Amino acid sequence: MAPSKSQKQASQKEGASTASAAFQGLWKSYSDDTPTKLKTIDAFLVFIMLSGILQFVYCVAVTNFPFNAFLAGYVGPRISATYVFGWLRRLILEITFLYSFASTVGQFVLTASLRSQVNPLNAGVFKNVSPERAFADFAMGSIVLHFFVYNFLG
Repeated sequence: MAPSKSQKQASQKEGASTASAAFQGLWKSYSDDTPTKLKTIDAFLVFIMLSGILQFVYCVAVTNFPFNAFLAGYVGPRISATYVFGWLRRLILEITFLYSFASTVGQFVLTASLRSQVNPLNAGVFKNVSPERAFADFAMGSIVLHFFVYNFLG
C-alpha cells in the first residue's frame, strides 16, 4: 500500500530539516575552525568562480563560439568585405572572451594551490614551503599568467 499524502509531507519535512541541520553544522564548523586568512582566500575563490560562471553564461547566451570559427574558414573567403570585417571583429571578441575565461580558470587554480599550501592542516605535506614562500609563488604565478594572457590578446 502506498504511503498517504501526510506521510509523504512529513518525510519531506524531515529530510529538509535534516539537510538544513547538516548545512548549519557544516557552516558553524567552518566559521569556528577555519582561520581568517583561509576565509579570505575562500571568498576570493567564490568571487573567481562566480566570475567564471557569469562569463560562461554570457558566452552561451550571446555567442556560439567555436562554431563561427569553423564556419568562417569555409564561408569567409566567399563573402563581402563588410561581412568579413564584422566577422573578424566578432571573432576577436570571442577570442578575447576565451582568454579571459582561461585567465579566470588559471587564477582559480593558482588561488586553490595557495589555499592548500597555507592551510595549517597541510603543514606536514608542505614542510619546505613557508606561507610567505607560498604567497610569493602565487604572486609570481599570477603575474606570469596575466602577462601571457595580455600578450596573447595583443
